[in-house]
Amino acid sequence: MPTNISGLNDAEVLLARKKHGQNKLNYKKENGFIDAIKSILKEPMVLLLLIASIIYFISGETGDAIFLAAAILLVSFISLYQDARSRNALEKLKNFTEPNAKVIRNGEMLEIKSEELVIGDSLVIEEGIAIAADGVIVRSNDFSVNESILTGESLSVFKDKTSIDNSVYLGSTVASGLAIVTVTHIGNETKLGKIGTSLEGIQDEKTPLEVQISDFVKKMVIAGAIVFLIVWAINFFKTYDLLDSLLKALTLAMSILPEEIPVAFTTFMALGAWRLMKLGIVVKQMKTVETLGSATVICTDKTGTLTENRMSLAKLYLLDANNISDTAKANKENELALIRIGMFASEPIPFDPMEVALHQVYEQKSKIDERPDFKMIHEYPLGGKPPMMTHLFANKKGERIIAAKGAPEAIIQVSNLDETEKKQIQLAIITLAKDGYRVLGVGRSNFEGDDFPKKQQEYDFQFLGLLAFYDPPKDNIPKVLEDFATAGIDVKIITGDNAETTAAIAKQIKFKGYEKSISGDELMTLNEADLKACVMNTNVFTRMFPEAKLKIINALKANNQVVAMTGDGVNDGPALKAAHIGIAMGKKGTEIAKQAASLILLEDDLSKMVDAIAMGRKIYTNLKKAIQYVISIHIPIILTVFIPLALGWVFPNIFSPVHIIFLELIMGPTCSIIYENEPMERNTMQKKPRALSSTFFNSKELGTSVIQGLAITLGALLTYQYAVKQGYSEAETRTMTFVVLIVANIFLTLGNRSFYYSILTTLKYKNRMVLWMIALTLFIMALLLFVKPLTTFFEFESLSINQLFLASLMGFLSVIWYEVVKWRKRRES
Repeated sequence: MPTNISGLNDAEVLLARKKHGQNKLNYKKENGFIDAIKSILKEPMVLLLLIASIIYFISGETGDAIFLAAAILLVSFISLYQDARSRNALEKLKNFTEPNAKVIRNGEMLEIKSEELVIGDSLVIEEGIAIAADGVIVRSNDFSVNESILTGESLSVFKDKTSIDNSVYLGSTVASGLAIVTVTHIGNETKLGKIGTSLEGIQDEKTPLEVQISDFVKKMVIAGAIVFLIVWAINFFKTYDLLDSLLKALTLAMSILPEEIPVAFTTFMALGAWRLMKLGIVVKQMKTVETLGSATVICTDKTGTLTENRMSLAKLYLLDANNISDTAKANKENELALIRIGMFASEPIPFDPMEVALHQVYEQKSKIDERPDFKMIHEYPLGGKPPMMTHLFANKKGERIIAAKGAPEAIIQVSNLDETEKKQIQLAIITLAKDGYRVLGVGRSNFEGDDFPKKQQEYDFQFLGLLAFYDPPKDNIPKVLEDFATAGIDVKIITGDNAETTAAIAKQIKFKGYEKSISGDELMTLNEADLKACVMNTNVFTRMFPEAKLKIINALKANNQVVAMTGDGVNDGPALKAAHIGIAMGKKGTEIAKQAASLILLEDDLSKMVDAIAMGRKIYTNLKKAIQYVISIHIPIILTVFIPLALGWVFPNIFSPVHIIFLELIMGPTCSIIYENEPMERNTMQKKPRALSSTFFNSKELGTSVIQGLAITLGALLTYQYAVKQGYSEAETRTMTFVVLIVANIFLTLGNRSFYYSILTTLKYKNRMVLWMIALTLFIMALLLFVKPLTTFFEFESLSINQLFLASLMGFLSVIWYEVVKWRKRRES
């Protein structure tokens, strides 16, 4: 690296860290465990159990009271376990998204975690980076910074070491150029730290799915409260026994509350994000997991996403010779001069892949390295439409180099060229671009004195030639595009490159619609109706700039598309923020892009988006299965408690709170653990994306759950009536009815693993949790039926083989009928 800054040595770093601590903003953090305990104590189910336990104690039924108290502890343990899993997953995600920082230590450039920065470090900051500490500029090139987080001013400010305010501050972002700063303050001592802004205090808005689930649970709580009062009144006015009637009312209220649903939602989303991270996809916002399965369009940039981002300077075009030549064979004076001016037009410390390639070629080709002799005396940042940049250098002898590079059209505009030369250059651009090369124009100028023009376009440039860089397409991209098409997702290329280069690369990767494109300038002239039509009918967008990118995203959204957008640069920030799913590249992405995005691909691999969308669809589908299961199994519990009481059957109070809580303890883990671990069904990525506006509880799916629940209810109540007609005791009737519900629960769990494929197919799905949970349920059921103290406590009776078979058969039949519905679905599809 062409700098004489050596930075701190290891001993100095350790001493500074010992003295000043780590670079962290330390605010009073909430205690996750205590918060989880508080949340549990507010849960309606826990409150009902607590009340029921107290009533049993008062009534002298100590055994039931102790059982319910133990149930409270078990429910709390399950909730704490699920909460801990979710928080641990999110904490690991948080660590993954922590930004890194570049520092010079021991004379070498290192990349470290930002929290490891110490006072005195030489911090290297470049375009798109979020500044990790406060510091003073010691060297800079074309450097400007956006300090809106501190000042509220959205415009970037140019700074260098001679500026009145030559400091940079934590939280601000580099808008352009590069600087080396000496760190002066870290953590809470920074300007941002003293303001006391803590991002942890910001509450995320609830997603549409969260709102739907929350509303559903609230409605069920209200229904539970109303039914509680009705049942209490019926029992009380029959018996005038306050405590007994309260217990019976509590039994029904407990059966109505679907407290598993919010727990399942949190678990699915948090663990889904964790599973995505293991695939190399960091989810920054939980709502992204929910949205992934709905993506209908992916807007992708070209460089580094469709291509390798391995820029090599492959070809040169010399205007004076009107000739294209290979860089590897370049040794003529004019060829070397073109490379030299192109290098001086780049940043002295390069970070852009094309500039890095230019510096490397210059080093290889030049006999004498002039870089240490020339000092930059003035610079013009990348700007204009099309963009260009200009650097002015001088050595001790007073010799000057005024070098410019940028879009060929920009250099042509500021050069004195006749029509023939312009045509020659245009032909060369088309020739190079058609082969997929990325083309830059290079020019040089002369200027005496120090009263430099305000704009770089005011110089008279001599057009030297073109630099052609090659960035090969990634091998896996054709397969990725095919997978997106199969999943019903459109792909659009949005790039700053020209139409010819983009079309050449698009053709190589077999991109659909590569022949037709529109430029940013053309796009901006379209009216709203034409723009909406254009973004749907065009797949290649070239010479794009931030405003044009944003316009495309908003137009697609106006067409009711769910838009995913990949980006890596500063100018991608607005579009990434506007997209439903902003995707930043983990390696080449700027910090600004990562901050604006909701998802980061750690390996810059677009194929991971196929995995992400598949995971999003799987999580949503499995969550839906879990909730449909909860609804289906709650209905028979509610009605089996309510109907005998309401209709005055022989045994009106067939179940007590101990029976309900036992069923709840089976349902909770089944819902959250079994379905969360379900694999993706094989037709998941052949389906069209789910509409984002679709409600989670649509009438058809809710209807299916209700019918399944009613079928199980019918099975349970028929068994009840059969037992009564056979003259069985209340304990035998209760036991048979209970067995029906347990067996139905097991087969419902197996059957609802797919609402399309048969139970024989789903039995082959790899999910070890299914076997464990079913085995545990059957084992506990056997204990309750055949271990005398437990049988007595639950007021059960050991059943004969015939009774057990009949109850099990009824439980099986009340669920298995739905296999006929699934068979018809498969026939019709």
